[in-house]
Amino acid sequence: MRDIAIISYAQTPQLRDAGAQNDIELVMDVTHKAMDKVNFTIDDIDFICSGSCDYLGGAAFAFVNAVDALGAVPPKVESHVEMDAAWALYEAWLKMQMGHTESALIYGFGKSSHCEMRMTPTLQLDPYYYTPLWPDTISLAGLQACTLLDQGKYTEEDFAKVVVNSRKQALSNPQAQLKGDVTVEQILAEQYIVDPLRKSDCCPVTDGASALVMVTREKAEQLIADGKIEKAAYITGLDHRTDTHALGSRDLSIATSASIAAEKAGVGKGGIDIAELYAPFSFQELMLKEAMGIGENTKMNPSGGTLAGHAFMSHGLERIGEVADRIIKGEAGRGVAHATSGPCLQQNLVAVLEA
Repeated sequence: MRDIAIISYAQTPQLRDAGAQNDIELVMDVTHKAMDKVNFTIDDIDFICSGSCDYLGGAAFAFVNAVDALGAVPPKVESHVEMDAAWALYEAWLKMQMGHTESALIYGFGKSSHCEMRMTPTLQLDPYYYTPLWPDTISLAGLQACTLLDQGKYTEEDFAKVVVNSRKQALSNPQAQLKGDVTVEQILAEQYIVDPLRKSDCCPVTDGASALVMVTREKAEQLIADGKIEKAAYITGLDHRTDTHALGSRDLSIATSASIAAEKAGVGKGGIDIAELYAPFSFQELMLKEAMGIGENTKMNPSGGTLAGHAFMSHGLERIGEVADRIIKGEAGRGVAHATSGPCLQQNLVAVLEA
């Protein structure tokens, strides 16, 4: 296996509505920032891969417009996944493992303010059994939350504590959308959106984009020797697993695929300083911690996590970028990043990064 390093990461502010700023402008902002941080130009990039969702813009192949942000010249090998950009990173990582490329630029973007975010992901459900019923994302999450409460695994107070921690951690994140000092009592005083979930239990609608640059170990070491970068964050484990899309065929109170991905990625092979988990709903952070074997000594979602801002189709990549950025800055030695896709934590990708 080749050692792959993340050397740069950039993110836009997490906004409720980016207004007239279009996908091209969002992507141009972060891709240029990510490359500028390491004195790269597009000539230094061998492969480009992106993640987004055409359903957000409501047009077929809407992601093609965003490619304009990179320019037509010089021509580049480029690919796209109709998934969160964390899976774009996975594709690029595989391409680098096969020796086809030495450097890659990964980006993801999403303007959720363009659509009805509760309903749009319904189009990604099983087209025969689930989509015709039009269950929205919060209702499906409510079913999962009810399962946990009925089994006595957690309480609504436990859910509220996750929200409190998210808002507190986000105070130090200038890009976060939701931040501040709130109490458990304030969260529990909110009205239900879908019983047992309150507004604060759910991730906010967010517009945003992110990008990162990754290279092989040999290239990273050369950049360090040349004084172009000081440090890199190495991907020492990466795995993706999925549960069945049939919700009635799996136990919604556990995240089996997250457990397997964490084991295969090597989460338990060393201490974890920080963890950035993609948990669109408060209770899912508790589920993921348990499933992935993350202890209480690990700093959880120091950026504020998903409840502080959720740029759909970019957020998973942001979890990886946040961990990498803190390792590059010397704030952590080993961290775990997680991305999810699908209903009720159906698909899970886990990355372990080290200095």
